[in-house]
Amino acid sequence: MARIVSLGSALQDIYLIDRDDFGSIEFGNVSMFKHLEIGSKYDIDKLDFFIGGGGTNSAVTFARNGHEVIYMGNLGRDPAGEAILKKLDEEGIDTSYIAFPPRAKTGCSVILLDSKTGERTVLTFRGASAKFDNLSPRDLEFIDPDWLYATTLRGNMGTLLGFFETAKSLGANVMFNPGKLELAVPDQVLRLLKYVDVLLLNKREAAMLVGGSLLEELLNKLKNYCKTVLITDGAMGGIATNGDKSYRFGIYEDVRIKDTTGAGDAFGSGFLAALANGASFKQSLVFASANSTSVVQHRGAKNGLLDSDVELHPMLIQLLKGNL
Repeated sequence: MARIVSLGSALQDIYLIDRDDFGSIEFGNVSMFKHLEIGSKYDIDKLDFFIGGGGTNSAVTFARNGHEVIYMGNLGRDPAGEAILKKLDEEGIDTSYIAFPPRAKTGCSVILLDSKTGERTVLTFRGASAKFDNLSPRDLEFIDPDWLYATTLRGNMGTLLGFFETAKSLGANVMFNPGKLELAVPDQVLRLLKYVDVLLLNKREAAMLVGGSLLEELLNKLKNYCKTVLITDGAMGGIATNGDKSYRFGIYEDVRIKDTTGAGDAFGSGFLAALANGASFKQSLVFASANSTSVVQHRGAKNGLLDSDVELHPMLIQLLKGNL
């Protein structure tokens, strides 16, 4: 068991689920909803409320795998914030370091989901999770974590730097899954990587950071900045290195996808949850893939998250020989 701080956003996810009105039309490589006309009204087949946000999604994976978990982020003092606190409490997650910015409302995502295809469009109000510069890295001194797991802080690079420097000064390891606002300033992200032990990106994000088009090329570039690098590529699997061994892996299994919300969070947190429990690098990649595969079979970013008791079957994972 490890003490893990999960740093990032907390949102209420509202699902609008329909089988007919969200039909799609293709424009080149872009798929768009075709039946939603401005000024019209539509009946939705189903409505669901879930808890989302990268910080809380990851925290739940860690907790379900027996770790001591502290969530750090921002909430509003409103019904959505109360729902998030209730969920975190149910999962046994320490919420004592959550901040409540004055007059801020809890962030919310409205997810338009086509139940026939699993395609979705997300409308997000960031609210209290729009900024993180009110959070104090000095709180880590009281927590004394083994790991800091950081998802996007909406481009608050100074706050990230403060947390990373403090974590390393305490002897903690750092895993980082940056978002698009961090990747919009790639030079600043690359400078942060000297504090990072594990970096998680998808293929598109890796290309934004260092340029390139092939997974091997991207991994080759990123391993110069960070010892352990994980790059996912959707249905194609991904590639990873820990500085000693490198693997090319496929998906855990071919399943019907209901909802891709939280799949990246499930992969990253699944990897760290297993690694912090003493699993090997290869075993941690398998658990990460299984966790992500389980999540996409359910609606909601936390439904389907696995615990350490799950029995895993073998998956396609290949040790890469020589220098990449």
